[in-house]
Amino acid sequence: ELPPSEFMQVADSTWLVLSVVSNGREPPGCQATGVTKIARSVIAPLAEHHVSVLMLSTYQTDFILVRERDLPVVIHTLAGEFDIFKEESGECVPVTCDDVSNGFLKPKPPASPTLHPVQSPQTRFCVLTVAPDTLPAIATMLIDVLFYSHSPPWDAATDSQDLDSITFFSFSLIEGYISIVMDAETQKRFPSDLLLTSSTGELWRMVRIGGQPLGFDECGIVAQIAEPLAAADISAYYISTFNFDHALVPEEGIAEVIQLLQQRQESSR
Repeated sequence: ELPPSEFMQVADSTWLVLSVVSNGREPPGCQATGVTKIARSVIAPLAEHHVSVLMLSTYQTDFILVRERDLPVVIHTLAGEFDIFKEESGECVPVTCDDVSNGFLKPKPPASPTLHPVQSPQTRFCVLTVAPDTLPAIATMLIDVLFYSHSPPWDAATDSQDLDSITFFSFSLIEGYISIVMDAETQKRFPSDLLLTSSTGELWRMVRIGGQPLGFDECGIVAQIAEPLAAADISAYYISTFNFDHALVPEEGIAEVIQLLQQRQESSR
């Protein structure tokens, strides 16, 4: 419904949303452990079958976006591990391999995926939610942060591996559930009694994947982060964006995460 604009870039593909739930239900107040929980069972198999994914972690759960044209491969890849359902008229209906149109062609084994550079700014982040009925109370502040609090324009000359800080603010509203990621300094601008976080109130650090916009045709980007973190049983909160991928990990574990990713980078050379 948005009008055409020379200022808006739109990816060509149409994407479908997958969510992984336990026993067909996910408790509404549960905070998931991020990509670590589904790295081996979903992300790695899809990367091996050359399926490109976008990842969106929220306060409540995690979503994997796959291109609609890749659905046959996705169904056949995951059917052995999961019961798969699709939503029709508000009801969950079982999906079988025969239900997927266009047939299924086993893809050729992909070449080893590129391991992109990883940056780790010093910025500390919070993962939060708010009750929907309190959203109007912070709406003005949200608009100010989203549209009027940007840092100076990005400059390639200053974008280096030694990045001290990064401007990042994520807001999602999915089926009535709100999820927000903001840096610790920005959090101070909001009424503390309206922002809800985990009982530990932990802070997160970020690793950003890619030294330039990654595009949508490459597979294995999420797996580059998810697999080593899953092997080390480290929780992660992952957000794919139009230009880069971002993973948040608990602040106390950032040194171990950087070491794991550097070891993987060196072993691939």
